[in-house]
Amino acid sequence: MTGEYCRRTILIVEDDTDVREAIAEILEDGKYRTLRAANGQIALQTLRGAKCMPCLILLDVMMPVMDAHEFRARQQEDAALKQIPVVVLSAHVDAQHAAAQLSAAGFLKKPLDLPDLLRTVEQFCGKN
Repeated sequence: MTGEYCRRTILIVEDDTDVREAIAEILEDGKYRTLRAANGQIALQTLRGAKCMPCLILLDVMMPVMDAHEFRARQQEDAALKQIPVVVLSAHVDAQHAAAQLSAAGFLKKPLDLPDLLRTVEQFCGKN
């Protein structure tokens, strides 16, 4: 791991396979590269093994094995990972509150709105 950022790479951390794959497909259609993880533990392993850091992490809140709270705690303890911005994905009514609790850079409500998803990703990773 070099500590460099890959401008067009996004890590999707989502336990629902269909949702994770749909987000990845949308982003890949937009010329982004995606990394995928089913929970926070796999996400940390993916990040620690990455050649360069993603420009953004899309993070589901409720997941088995390691949820968003534990993932964020471990991410923020790791100097190589803590600067990667996180956008929370939540079906909860108060997604903004969940994002604030996690010290996230933003949030997206599920079900995801495609234009909102792409705007948010572009905010952190740039356009084509």
